[in-house]
Amino acid sequence: MAERKKPHQKYKKGQQFGLHLSVYRNPGPNKLGYLVGRNNANGVDLNRNFPDLNTYIYYNEKSGGPNHHLPLPDNWKSQVEPETRAVIRWMQSFNFVLSANLHGGAVVANYPYDRSFEHPVRGVRRPANTPTPDDKLFRKLAKVYSYAHGWMYQGWNCGDYFPDGIINGASWYSLSKGMQDFNYLHTNCFDITLELSCNKFPPQEELQREWLGNREALIQFLEEVHQGIKGTVLDENYNNLANAVISVSGINHDVTSGDHGDYFRLLLPGTYTVTAKALGFDPQTETVTVGPAEPTLSHLLNNVNYFSLQLLETENPCITKQELVNFYLKRSIPQVSSVGRAPSRRHGVGAKVQPQAARKKEMEMRQLQRGPA
Repeated sequence: MAERKKPHQKYKKGQQFGLHLSVYRNPGPNKLGYLVGRNNANGVDLNRNFPDLNTYIYYNEKSGGPNHHLPLPDNWKSQVEPETRAVIRWMQSFNFVLSANLHGGAVVANYPYDRSFEHPVRGVRRPANTPTPDDKLFRKLAKVYSYAHGWMYQGWNCGDYFPDGIINGASWYSLSKGMQDFNYLHTNCFDITLELSCNKFPPQEELQREWLGNREALIQFLEEVHQGIKGTVLDENYNNLANAVISVSGINHDVTSGDHGDYFRLLLPGTYTVTAKALGFDPQTETVTVGPAEPTLSHLLNNVNYFSLQLLETENPCITKQELVNFYLKRSIPQVSSVGRAPSRRHGVGAKVQPQAARKKEMEMRQLQRGPA
């Protein structure tokens, strides 16, 4: 059980956040119905509009395919709304580490996966606990928010009961094309969904109470961006290597380095074997021990999708306590193939050597021309 903490000042001078606000994922509420508040002008629910990558990951887990940065379908742009396309491009433009999208209608911290593994019955998938390879980490992230919240941790809210105030999304109800599963499967970002109010559109007089109930939880959730390892992947000439794959032994989900070779991998405290790989380079493996996180400088990007937070960590080695692990990869030495025979020196440097089958056919033709011996 997570420990309840009292509100207190966390950040010292020199520690700051860059805050970006966007409202294009938060259409205005409409009194005609319950869910229309997040539907766009085309009547599309924007939190059921991301490309469905769960089907691919479920197949890959059985067949040994990739477990991260799954490619988008060729026609994905025609399948999603303009707001969703803009958010996906935004996700691809930054090396985000941690994310939360904020909703209403319940009071619970919901973590991936959202889509159940269960086969659909009459087109509906039954709820079933469907954990990610990072399930322990996601549960911890959800508990950090729940136990820092004013009342979420109690579990009894809005007529529902969620132990510790958290739940695996698919065990609550199964849904496809949601934002948190998409974030985990297509980017480096770890995303959870925070349901913050029984009333989807709380009246003005309740907003102060809601803010006080969530303020400390938001701060503590932000601090989790510094839990784990980070570093840079370089070659032997200290050039940054983008798109290097960072694997953690025992966790079947990788992350990749950004455009500048920087990577960030959220991890719980413990000792890990971490490997960096890049095309054309020999892999490098390091053992690292991760300790408890401490607050460091981060860059907060805030997208109000029914309010969505995206966190992008920026480096400040003077104050960070996150474990720093840099990788220096050496170029692979091409293996000389021993298959086939080198041409005889009698052919000369510039002579052409016929393939064996062609030479054999030529000899047969000569035999036919000569006639029987």
